[in-house]
Amino acid sequence: MKLNQFMQSRQSEWKELTNLLDRSQGAMRGLSPEEVKRLGQLYRQASSDLAVSQRDFPREKVTAYLNQLVARSHSVVYRTEPLALKRIWRFVTHGYPRLYRETAVFTLIAALLRILPALLSGFMTNWQPETAVWLLTPGTEPLIAQIEDQELWVDIPIQERPYFSSAITTNNIRVSFLAYGAGVTAGVGTIYVLILNGLLLGSITGLTAHYDIGFELWTFVIGHGVIELSAIFIAGGSGLMLGWAIVQPGLLRRRDALVIAAKKAVRLLLGCVPILIIAGLIEGFISPYETVPVLVMWGVGLGTGLVLYAYLLLAGRGAEERKMRNEN
Repeated sequence: MKLNQFMQSRQSEWKELTNLLDRSQGAMRGLSPEEVKRLGQLYRQASSDLAVSQRDFPREKVTAYLNQLVARSHSVVYRTEPLALKRIWRFVTHGYPRLYRETAVFTLIAALLRILPALLSGFMTNWQPETAVWLLTPGTEPLIAQIEDQELWVDIPIQERPYFSSAITTNNIRVSFLAYGAGVTAGVGTIYVLILNGLLLGSITGLTAHYDIGFELWTFVIGHGVIELSAIFIAGGSGLMLGWAIVQPGLLRRRDALVIAAKKAVRLLLGCVPILIIAGLIEGFISPYETVPVLVMWGVGLGTGLVLYAYLLLAGRGAEERKMRNEN
């Protein structure tokens, strides 16, 4: 078929489709039921015309025109539901906790990759405090000397607390995104980040315990520590999920498996942000107050942790059970 013959035989229908798209207001609200049906027919025909044009006239302007026309039609016919408060609320109350439970094995592995090195380094620095020199990162010698003098760094001036809270939140979010992004190294980078952070946490804990100020440290940490660590475990799990998709894609192509895993992992990671913001606010404005009773501080930490895990483990279960009953 010649180009002119092809265009003359199909041009009227392309114009009709363009007219319907103009009147559809982007979501078919301006079309009657008959016009909606006609738009579907014209869209399918235009897709067929595009295939023919790409085969026979790949360098002609008509191919670019049809490509744009079909893409525009596709965006109207397969228009996604607008991002509304109702959708966000449903994701928060049902979608996120279900996704957490679905991927909990990765979060558990991430937690172990941080907790086990922390226990090991904590035992070593408590038993042999000189090991802190090579377990902690370079440049921490002043911190070691401060702990040896039985001093902590948690006394934050009131005027500096807003900046301190912001800095803490920013750093925790950065670590979480780093743990997630490192998953593209087949998970090796994520494992490294988790183990390194575990060694740092354990070393400081063991060192403070050796010099009899461990309880004071954890009284400061506990208020925000439970939910903060939980968020980092989730972020690390999202990175491990990416790594597993690369290493073990199953029956899918490695690229497709990675895309599917990334969609879940990104949603998990974004859910960590509000958790870390809350943790940062507690660390900046509640944890430094020496006048707050110890029991209250521990109550804040354990209480926020209890609320978080009740939400993650229980929210949305009624909908899951109803769905399973309907399927059966």
